[in-house]
Amino acid sequence: MAKSLVIVESPTKAKTIGRYLGKNYQLIATVGHIKDLPKKSLGVEIEDDFSAKYETIRGKGKIIRDIKKAAGEADQVFLAPDPDREGEAIAWHIAEEIKKKNGKVARIIFHEITKKAIVEALKHPQELNLPKYESQQARRILDRLVGYQISPILWKKVRRGLSAGRVQSVAVKIICEREKEIRQFVSEEYWSFQAELEGSRKPVFIAKLARTEGGKSSVSNKEEADGILDELKNGTFKLVGIDRKERRRYATPPFITSKLQQEAAYKLKYSPKKTMVLAQQLYEGIELGDKGEQGLITYMRTDSTRVSEDALASVRGLIESKYGKDYLPEKPNYFKNRKSSQDAHEAIRPTSMDFAPEVVKPFLSSDQYKLYRLIWNRFIASQMTPAVYDVTTFEIECGRHTFTASGSITKFKGFTVVYTEGTEGADKKEDQLPELEQGEILKLLNLESKQNFTQPPSRFSEATLVKELEENGVGRPSTYATILSTIQDKEYVARKDGNFVPTEL
Repeated sequence: MAKSLVIVESPTKAKTIGRYLGKNYQLIATVGHIKDLPKKSLGVEIEDDFSAKYETIRGKGKIIRDIKKAAGEADQVFLAPDPDREGEAIAWHIAEEIKKKNGKVARIIFHEITKKAIVEALKHPQELNLPKYESQQARRILDRLVGYQISPILWKKVRRGLSAGRVQSVAVKIICEREKEIRQFVSEEYWSFQAELEGSRKPVFIAKLARTEGGKSSVSNKEEADGILDELKNGTFKLVGIDRKERRRYATPPFITSKLQQEAAYKLKYSPKKTMVLAQQLYEGIELGDKGEQGLITYMRTDSTRVSEDALASVRGLIESKYGKDYLPEKPNYFKNRKSSQDAHEAIRPTSMDFAPEVVKPFLSSDQYKLYRLIWNRFIASQMTPAVYDVTTFEIECGRHTFTASGSITKFKGFTVVYTEGTEGADKKEDQLPELEQGEILKLLNLESKQNFTQPPSRFSEATLVKELEENGVGRPSTYATILSTIQDKEYVARKDGNFVPTEL
């Protein structure tokens, strides 16, 4: 029986899929793109409707010859590069190379490397997607027009070897503008006040000065601060308002690429580049002993929070069995995508609920395991019930001054039993307030004033720069890791205490 030929872009992916499909399928990897715009010329005919001139990438000649030979001997060719625009471009260039050797060429799309997904994709082959290929071409041409027309100016005026780019230039601009804000910032003095108070029941609690004579408290020097301290020491602290309400905190969506990069930076201290390398490994396949090579996560370049119905059914089953019915919502949680989302792929999630982190841990490196556990926990939590808190706020008057104190008690942990979103800096735990009655006179145990100074905006870390680029619609999540590496390699920015500062260059 003649073999079918399946062409992918990664050798690891070829190996994993080859094991699923068996001896009637031949797998070949292109090892990335096979064609690109020429290295030494613009390669774009501006006067001829921006037509692009592609050429074979150096070193890819043998791979193309091997693909052509295999295509000539195969009864069917399946093009299976990644399901994004870059993958579509690779598929398109291969199709152009082999069209004379074999007319039976189909595109297959899958978002996870599992046997079920691959077999399903082969049952439903598609035609090549011209609009997706053209969108990749348009982006590539824009990159080339910016890079090849601005970079020579930099070589002439500044230094050879520099580069400008459609996205990297904007990233550098954002960092420089932040630095300008920091340098122009004028710090202002202000004073804050806090009182340690005791009511008819324990515990004692801390209240902070919020308002003076109904307006925001604004004290800008020590003389003024000392005057207020004297007022407060001689005044009476009265509990004039108690606000008790139940607050619900809802589950966060499963990961998209940019959020994975941000959370891995916050929680694991991974750079976006490291995160994407590890995610690629988890996606393409890990050797799991007698289970063979398995893709552990879905495609890692995505801007969609969508999840398949099969995956929702699986995760809901796991939540009910492991955590109980109280942690399972009546219906699955669905999340809105951003308006700019392409929604081409699912969110980043585990491919199977059978591969819990502790099950696959022996087969993963320490870094792979930590990232996989992060993806797993975020996905499980995304389909759980809200956390419920009792939040209490006290309003306390002392003469013309109003203090406030807040506290919360967790009534039900909900999704936070599995996952809480990371932030830069530790989350402050709110204190528990005592059960007091409105109108009580409170005993002042201690009173403090503190001199403070307003702070300039902080410099961008890798995580906050990715967030800034994403919020401004600059670049795509799949390119952020490369951009952050490039602007450092070109010495446009450096790292100071882990944050970006522009260099003299």
